[in-house]
Amino acid sequence: MTKTIAFSGLHYFDPGWIVDTQETLRADVCVYGATAGGVVAAVKAARLGKRVVLLQPGRYLGGLTSGGLGWTDHGKKHVIGGMARQFYCDVGRAYGKAEEWYFEPHVAEAVMQRMVAEARVPVRFCQYLDRVTMDGRRIGAVTMLGGLRVEAAMFIDATYEGDLMAKAGVSYTVGREGNAQYGETLNGVQIRTHHQFSHPVDPFVIAGDPRSGLLPSILDEDYSQRIGAGDRRIQAYCFRMCMTDDPALKIDWPRPAGFDARRYELATRWINGEFDDFNDQFPGYDDRHPDVPKKFDVLPNKTPGGFYKTDTNNHGAVSSDFIGENHDWPEADYVARERIFQRHFEYQCGYYWHVANTPEIPMRYRRAYARWGIPNDEFVDTGHWPHQLYVREARRMVGDAVLTEHDCRLDHRAEDPVGMGSYAMDSHNCSRFVRREDGRARVMNEGDVSVEVPGPYGVSYRSIVPRRGECENLLVPLCLSASHIAYGSVRMEPAFMVLGESAAVAAVLALDAGCAVQAVDYGKLRGQLVADGQILAV
Repeated sequence: MTKTIAFSGLHYFDPGWIVDTQETLRADVCVYGATAGGVVAAVKAARLGKRVVLLQPGRYLGGLTSGGLGWTDHGKKHVIGGMARQFYCDVGRAYGKAEEWYFEPHVAEAVMQRMVAEARVPVRFCQYLDRVTMDGRRIGAVTMLGGLRVEAAMFIDATYEGDLMAKAGVSYTVGREGNAQYGETLNGVQIRTHHQFSHPVDPFVIAGDPRSGLLPSILDEDYSQRIGAGDRRIQAYCFRMCMTDDPALKIDWPRPAGFDARRYELATRWINGEFDDFNDQFPGYDDRHPDVPKKFDVLPNKTPGGFYKTDTNNHGAVSSDFIGENHDWPEADYVARERIFQRHFEYQCGYYWHVANTPEIPMRYRRAYARWGIPNDEFVDTGHWPHQLYVREARRMVGDAVLTEHDCRLDHRAEDPVGMGSYAMDSHNCSRFVRREDGRARVMNEGDVSVEVPGPYGVSYRSIVPRRGECENLLVPLCLSASHIAYGSVRMEPAFMVLGESAAVAAVLALDAGCAVQAVDYGKLRGQLVADGQILAV
């Protein structure tokens, strides 16, 4: 029997969360954004003896690490050290193991909460940035909606969006550079075979009738003529879903209030195309059909009933990514982001319901998707749906050093590394368009790239601080200075934790030396990071 479910608590931004106050807080280090990288930065600064305040634009700690991304995209584990590695050891202890990289959301959140409590870091939730007061080239104070004012000597922007960075007047970009800008090969418009329509699918509302118009989110522009060109588009967002097949925990997929069947016509046409076999147990685990939607990554720890939970990600031509519907997010205000957030929820929830229930979907697919549902012991405040949207990229700072494809390919090596990346250069699709060939129209996806790197690479300190001449007391470990395709490699949660710790150490060194973050003695910074277990070279 289908269980009822309420999503009234599922928001990115709710004006009712804002509490009016005239309070002023004073700290040595203010961290804006309680993502995993932000939590690590705040805890590190506190451990180094500084007064810290952690401001979170939302109600939860941990960002994606506690928000559904339990199947960690770690790259090469041996270059993840310091507090990041300790986090995975702490998660492991919750499961009786030395360390664990694949975990349930509530376990990750509990570890984050313990870290903050043990370091006595004060956290202020539901704090959305209103304005930044500059004192020359330094941030003097930040003021939140509701009136909370925080004065600090050093600031760290640990949000996925870079809101503090932007309001401080720091140079940044949004979207994809053209390949020519940095001499890259994987940037800009890309049309590839992975997460692509493997057979022709009609793009029109009425199949075969161009007069009926295009199905939603399809552009009437042939991107195949613009390979490598830059634009303002960013890779698609989705929610990383924790699912379960345990009858004692499972809540069946609900049909969202905003369900629009037109949104899923592409999925229906694609699924009914050329696939003639399917694994009923786990969607897509039949290697003969690698493009069938899958990425139901089963977490290694069974539920008490002997069943499983997953971290389910996007996979295939039509899946949980809401392609093309997130491009306004980076520069949008909070009210507009809330609308985008809710549209992503309605689309993705509707997608699961559609594939599990719609008669036009073959029974083998319906049966496979209906096996899974939402676990009733995760995300209990938000209807058991993840509270964190997967903001894969938003703003990216433009600093004196820009991480590019050349760094990822080891053709260039940073002289001042503060961490290492090792994940593939990875971009999800950015748009969906119509290609017309031989008088026939078909829909295509555009933007997907997944290219392995030859080995770990260093991330320059100058990539996490603004340019010289810009803000002197701000560090940006998440929206760091990187090209679109290089950011696709470095944007993983372990790397953000590594860079968050490095940012905190640099902030403390700048504070103690009375200098700008751009003038921190790199020799001292490197020595402290190595002493603390960070991996800066292999």
